Amino acid sequence: MTCENTEGTDAGNHQGPTVTDNSPAPTARLRPEQLCDESEIVWIVPIDDLDYVRESLDITKRRSGKPPYHKPGRLVGYANLDPNTTATRDSGRYDRRTFWLLPRDRSESTDSPYTTYAPLEAIDPRTVAPGHPGRLTPRAWGGPLPEPGDRPPAESA
Repeated sequence: MTCENTEGTDAGNHQGPTVTDNSPAPTARLRPEQLCDESEIVWIVPIDDLDYVRESLDITKRRSGKPPYHKPGRLVGYANLDPNTTATRDSGRYDRRTFWLLPRDRSESTDSPYTTYAPLEAIDPRTVAPGHPGRLTPRAWGGPLPEPGDRPPAESA
């Protein structure tokens, strides 16, 4: 597999949803070609009781070790990259997958809005492997998965 990630990493420190030309709405699903330099996944907390975690790409200065985390909520895991991975473009930095939760997420709050659905970037942590995007499962969603085109209730801020 060819691994070249040249999308959107110079603009900031966090990659949001990916938009494709033929997609009716943005999706936060990562693609395998964005993750092919991963060598391992490190969980900071036990994932047994987490129905879902949020998955995203962050830009970091290092290939491995716990990345800095300056967002609300908490970092629960991250990917380490192969030692031979080269930095992206001119930035001299690396795209690394992180897994995190917000205070309003199901595992963090008793009155979470995500009791019967999940946020856009949610994946089941049990489906995570190096180089492979996590998947949304019924457990992560909080019930049967929606049909394509179904929209969850409006997310509260």
